[in-house]
Amino acid sequence: MIDNRIRREDLKGKIVSAEEAALLIKDGMTVAASGFTPSGYPKAVPLALAKRAEAGEQIGITLLTGASVGDELDGALSRAGVIKRRFPYQTHNDTRNGINNGSIMYQDMHLSHLPQYMSYGFFGNIDVAVVEALAITEEGGIIPTTSVGISPTAVKLADKVIVEINTSQPMALEGIHDIYIPENPPYRKPIPIEKSGDRIGTTYIPCDPSKIAAIVVTDITDKVRPLGPIDEDSEAISNHIIEFLDFEVKKGRLPKNLLPLQSGVGSVANAVLGGLVKAPFTDLTCYTEVIQDSMLDLIDAGKVTIASGTSITPSTEGLVRLHKDIEKYAKYIILRPQEISNNPEVARRLGVLSMNTAIEIDLYGHVNSTNIMGSRMMNGLGGSADYTRNAYISFYTTVSTAKNGDISSIVPMVSHVDHTEHDVMVVVTERGLADLRGTAPVERARMIIDKCAHPDYQPMLNDYFERALKTKTRHEPHLIGEALSWHQRFLDTGSMKLK
Repeated sequence: MIDNRIRREDLKGKIVSAEEAALLIKDGMTVAASGFTPSGYPKAVPLALAKRAEAGEQIGITLLTGASVGDELDGALSRAGVIKRRFPYQTHNDTRNGINNGSIMYQDMHLSHLPQYMSYGFFGNIDVAVVEALAITEEGGIIPTTSVGISPTAVKLADKVIVEINTSQPMALEGIHDIYIPENPPYRKPIPIEKSGDRIGTTYIPCDPSKIAAIVVTDITDKVRPLGPIDEDSEAISNHIIEFLDFEVKKGRLPKNLLPLQSGVGSVANAVLGGLVKAPFTDLTCYTEVIQDSMLDLIDAGKVTIASGTSITPSTEGLVRLHKDIEKYAKYIILRPQEISNNPEVARRLGVLSMNTAIEIDLYGHVNSTNIMGSRMMNGLGGSADYTRNAYISFYTTVSTAKNGDISSIVPMVSHVDHTEHDVMVVVTERGLADLRGTAPVERARMIIDKCAHPDYQPMLNDYFERALKTKTRHEPHLIGEALSWHQRFLDTGSMKLK
C-alpha cells in the first residue's frame, strides 16, 4: 500500500514517527498547516507536538491554516498552550476560549487574503508546513486529501515540509484537485476561470522533494462535525429563498439553471442548499468554499453538474456516505486552493449567488457574523465577505431569535459590523424575506422589521425606529445610546425583552 502512496523511492527514507517529525517544530516558529473546516488537516504531528508541551517543554508557535481544523490540531495545541498566535479562522471551543481570554492573539481575516498575504511576506518567514496528503507523486508532488486551503502556498513558501500520508483517505480522491497558484503583483495574470467546472492547474501540489524533511504515515480520520436536522425554521428560510429565486427567473434576471451557488458552513446553510433538492431548478453549478451533505443530496438527485470548492466537509454520517460512493461523487467535485475558490474577481465574473449566515442583522442591513454581543469572538469572518461583496445576489440568513426567544436577531444597530449595508442585498429569516436592492435606509428598516423580525420584537423595533425618525438626521436615523442598550439589556437581565 505504501508504494502506491509514496511513489518516489528516495522519499521513503524520510518516513519517521510523528514524534520525530514534531521535533522539527521549534519554539517561536511560524507553522502553516493544511485543513479547511475541519477536513484534510494534519493530526499525528500536532498531537506529538502537544505532548512535548504537556511534558514541560516551553514551546509556542504562530499557526496558520486555511480555516477551522479538528481537535488534534487546534484543540490539542490550544489546551497545551502551544498556539500563541492564530490566523485566520477557527471553530474550536478551546481555541475560542484562548482568543477571548487573551492567551491567543488572533486576527480575523478574509480567507481569500491569507495565501496572498503569506506570499507577500506579511507574516514573515514560514518555517514549517505540515500538510495531510493522499500520496506523493514520482516527481515529489503532494496530492491533498479532502481539502486544499492554503496548502499549495504553505508548501511553496515553507523552509521545511512535513507530509502526513493518511491511509484512511480513499485513493479515489486522486484527480479531484485543481492546483493553481497566482503570481505576485506586478506579474499576476488573470485567473482563467469562466465556468465553475474549468480546470486550470495540476492535480497535485508542486514541491521540491528536497524540502520534504519528514513523512509520517497515519490513519487518523477527519473529525467532522455533526449537522443539525433540518428544522421548521431552516426549512422556512430555504423556502423563502427558493420562492425568491423562482421569481427572479420569471422576471428574466436569472437563467433557469440559476447562477453558480455559494453557501456558507453549518446547519442552516446546509438546510438552505438542501431545499433545492425539491425545487424546480436543474443543471445547477456551485462555486463555493465547502461541500457539505446537501451538495451530496443535490448530486444524488441529479440537480448538480459541478461542485467547485476548497473542502469536502460532510457530517459524521455524510463522511461514511462520501467514502461509500466516492467514485461517483468525485466525478462532480473540484477542490481548489482557497485563493481561487474564494477569489473575489472570479466570484464576480461567474455571478455567484452567495448565501451566508448572520449572528445579527440591523435595521439598515448591516450584518454581524463573528462577535457575540460585539466583543466575544465566535468563529470568524471566514470567506463570507469574499463572496458577499462580489455576488450577483447576496443573501444573509438567520433565525429571527436566539436563546429561546430572549435575543432578537434583528436589532436597531449591530454590535459589530462584518458586512455593510452596501453589500447585503437580501435578508431572510423564518418569518420572511426582505429584498433590499434599490432601497433607501429608511425603506430597508421598515421592510426588515415587517418581514424578518419576530412578532415579539416588532413593536419595540417599530417604536425605536419611529422615534429615531424624529431626529434631525433622516437618512439613516439612530438613537445611538438606545441602540446599543439592546445588547446591554441582555447582559444585565438575560433577555432583550422589556421587563
